[in-house]
Amino acid sequence: MLTIYLLRHGETTYNADGNRYCGRTDAELTEKGIAQAHRVAETLQGRPIDAVYASPLKRAYLTAEIASGNRLPVVQDRRLIELDFGAWEGKTREEFISEDPDLWKSWSESPDHTRAGGSGDTALEVVHRVDDFFAEMMQKHEGQHILVVAHNGVNRLYLAWKLGMPLKHYRRIVQENSAITVIRFDDIEGFSLLKLNA
Repeated sequence: MLTIYLLRHGETTYNADGNRYCGRTDAELTEKGIAQAHRVAETLQGRPIDAVYASPLKRAYLTAEIASGNRLPVVQDRRLIELDFGAWEGKTREEFISEDPDLWKSWSESPDHTRAGGSGDTALEVVHRVDDFFAEMMQKHEGQHILVVAHNGVNRLYLAWKLGMPLKHYRRIVQENSAITVIRFDDIEGFSLLKLNA
């Protein structure tokens, strides 16, 4: 059995500026985002954490350092990096939909095979790389608790996929900045979502 505290990073400058799509851009945490990560550290204080992993983007890495209480080194893993949003990067949804409504329609109806922003990742590429990460974690950390800090897009797509939802419905899952989602892998139930935005 493996228990995972799965976080989305704290609020960034892009989140605060009209919720601009921030994929591979290395945006900074805001003061609010840093405070959110400190609140997670308080919540997790006294709970077992055997390892800490994060996307290499600094918004996730710094959130992981703070949220873990600096108890352990943060291991960066590129499989946790946010989607490549292609031409949507740095824009609000309203901006890029008005530029190319057909592309947004294609993504909304079939993100599995449509490239985000026309040249970015497909949803299936994302879930396969994230699933590869968690398969490795199950081998490495059997019986343990780990903290994983990633991003809104990758986390929601992965949760939707593991819950058996069509990937086009991934936006129905809301993961707040620096809120704790608890998932578990075991030999009997397989994947379980224990808490969302705790």
